[in-house]
Amino acid sequence: MINFVGAGSGAVDLITVRGAKLLGEADVIIYAGSLVNPALLDYKNDSCEGYDSAKMTLEEVIEVMEKAENEGKMTVRLHTGDPCVYGAIREQMDILDEKKIEYKSTPGVSAFCGAASALNLEYTLPDVSQSVIITRMEGRTPVPEKEKIASFAAHNATMVIFLSTGLLEELSKELIKGGYKEDTPAAIVYKATWPEEKKIICTVGTLAKTAKDNNITKTALMIIGDAVTHTNYERSKLYDPTFTTEFREATK
Repeated sequence: MINFVGAGSGAVDLITVRGAKLLGEADVIIYAGSLVNPALLDYKNDSCEGYDSAKMTLEEVIEVMEKAENEGKMTVRLHTGDPCVYGAIREQMDILDEKKIEYKSTPGVSAFCGAASALNLEYTLPDVSQSVIITRMEGRTPVPEKEKIASFAAHNATMVIFLSTGLLEELSKELIKGGYKEDTPAAIVYKATWPEEKKIICTVGTLAKTAKDNNITKTALMIIGDAVTHTNYERSKLYDPTFTTEFREATK
């Protein structure tokens, strides 16, 4: 069995109970060494074999999985955050399907959740933004034409932008081109939930300068939109005494 496991956003104790249990039971762990907190490997047993996938190709990863499976061993494929977001898991799963190797997936705390916790932020504020767009800038690898930053920016919803720390000048231009104002609130969160976490509030127009001033060149998320400063939002109807729900009658 192959178990795809979300390592969480960084802090060792933010892996799920199930994920930690699987790490302790694994015979083989293939982990994303460039992103996963190495302290998570303390959960493994002494006989477990470890492989750093940062130095491996897809074919080499599959080779390790197949060898372990043929030897009756359980493998954990440990991905940063939640593997369903920029985890490149589908290409692994398709090959495992072809080889008739069984697998399961265990979710993790995504970095966009870790970043929100760092800022005590609610992405979906009534009358401000009820949608979260998770995306990235086009760089060495393209994005579909219909998913360019500027087209998403036209919605003025909350945006969480991964994998784009080295492209912040271009990001600002695309956000403004799409409809955000230069003074729209923004945040940069570096290594959310790690001990070395940094969190800085800025604006769309000052993203690049803010990152430069704080020596942030990678491993950061950018959050865009009025939800960042959580002002001018409406009270939730869920706990409004004048609003009837399935469980409570309005009292006023």
